[in-house]
Order: sequence, then structure tokens, then C-alpha cells
Amino acid sequence: MKEQLMILSLGVGLLAVTAAQTQAQTRNCGPRDVVVERLAQGYGESRQSIGLGANNSVVEVFASKSTGTWTITVTTAAGLTCLVASGQAFETLSEKLPVKESDA
Repeated sequence: MKEQLMILSLGVGLLAVTAAQTQAQTRNCGPRDVVVERLAQGYGESRQSIGLGANNSVVEVFASKSTGTWTITVTTAAGLTCLVASGQAFETLSEKLPVKESDA
């Protein structure tokens, strides 16, 4: 009987942890238009760059030049946009490739 109670307790605990992780993951995702609007209204961020990622996902960098905040988002083909990173001190750079040295 003790073993069954222990297994049941572990199962309930595992279910609670899984539910918490799922909630945390979906809390940072939403329809693209809603996410973009919140970044604009809440942080003054606009799209600074865009690229194509794995599985046809779209990776975008949003930033505010006035506050320096930035956010990286990934949008799936289904239109779900998730925040994957954010921070401060955004700067726009235009660096040149280093000169390739000749060993000949």
C-alpha cells in the first residue's frame, strides 16, 4: 500500500511540474500582432532585423534606440510568436569582415 501511495504521489508531483513548465512556456508566446503591439507600446521597440530560422520560423530582433532595450522573437509558421531573449544596451553596428591574410 505504501508503494502505491508513493507512486501516486510521484505521479501527481510530475504532473504539477509539467503543468508549470507548460504554463511558463506559453506565457511568453502569443499571436504575432499582439506581441509586436506590446513591444511597441510597452517598450518603444520596433523591428530592427529579420531572418529565417529552422523549420521555416522567422527570427526577429526588436529594439528601441531611445531606451536601448531589445527583444528577440521567433514566429512559427502557424503564427505563434515567442519571446526568446531580451536585454538592454542595444547598439546598431556595421562591422566589416576582417581582411583575409594570405599565407602564400
